[in-house]
Amino acid sequence: MSNRGAINKAVIPVAGLGTRFLPATKATPKEMLPVVDKPAIQYVVEEAAASGITDVLFVTGRNKESLENHFDRSPSLEQTLAERGAHEMQAKISGLAGLAAMHYVRQGVPMGLGHAVHMAKDHVGNHAFAVLLGDDLVDVSTPVLPEMYAAQAKFGGSILALMEVPEDQIHLYGCAAVEPTDDAHIVRVTELVEKPAPGTAPSNLAVIGRYVIDPSIFGLLENLAPGRGGEIQLTDALAQLIDLPSESGGGVHAVIFRGKRYDTGDKLSYLKSVVSIALDRDDLGPDLRAWLTTYLAGGN
Repeated sequence: MSNRGAINKAVIPVAGLGTRFLPATKATPKEMLPVVDKPAIQYVVEEAAASGITDVLFVTGRNKESLENHFDRSPSLEQTLAERGAHEMQAKISGLAGLAAMHYVRQGVPMGLGHAVHMAKDHVGNHAFAVLLGDDLVDVSTPVLPEMYAAQAKFGGSILALMEVPEDQIHLYGCAAVEPTDDAHIVRVTELVEKPAPGTAPSNLAVIGRYVIDPSIFGLLENLAPGRGGEIQLTDALAQLIDLPSESGGGVHAVIFRGKRYDTGDKLSYLKSVVSIALDRDDLGPDLRAWLTTYLAGGN
């Protein structure tokens, strides 16, 4: 039976090797690379918490201890900050552990996003849950998860976040074909293709790293054959849900995201994200913008 109700659990896969950022990620998880003054993964957890998530399961791998430590209490550091009178920073540090109840499961061998999501089966149980990918940072001023919760409450099944991208970039993403519903803000997904070959994409709507998923996905993932790249692809399992009856948890809908999203998945996108986020900050933006203007004009 399709599961509808409050979404309070999120799964965040973080077991990847971060090879695009080597050698920086040889000993540091990619998710812990700083975006201005916070690691990238903190933005994701803060977004989840702001959208009502109270329970986060990280699907981790080797060398992710610093990520776990980041969201744990650090009594000695907190005491040092208090003794120095840095009470604002002390509150920020101690508050990290209170963003949500944090849990961790080791993926072992990273066999794709679908495999990582399947690792959450015992933790999330028979409830719809959110999946947030660490490469996508969504600005808190333009959240997407609440819209996805509303869509799931109305239609059941699973909900994707889609974003329009240039046609020459759609091959880099999972891609969806859609049709309208009786809700102008929600579309029904009729086809999903993982990274289509250039010129074969059914649309320019890319799947971005936010999902609300019905637990019926676990039965499909358990028996799913490896897909693109020899990995268990979440997109392939979601594609099977499209035609399943709603009473079995089937059906896939989506919201079209038109807010601010920052991509940290490759070096150039990561640098653009750091600059964009810094420019949006009141404490850094004006001086950084002035310096960039001067620098790009040939100054120092």
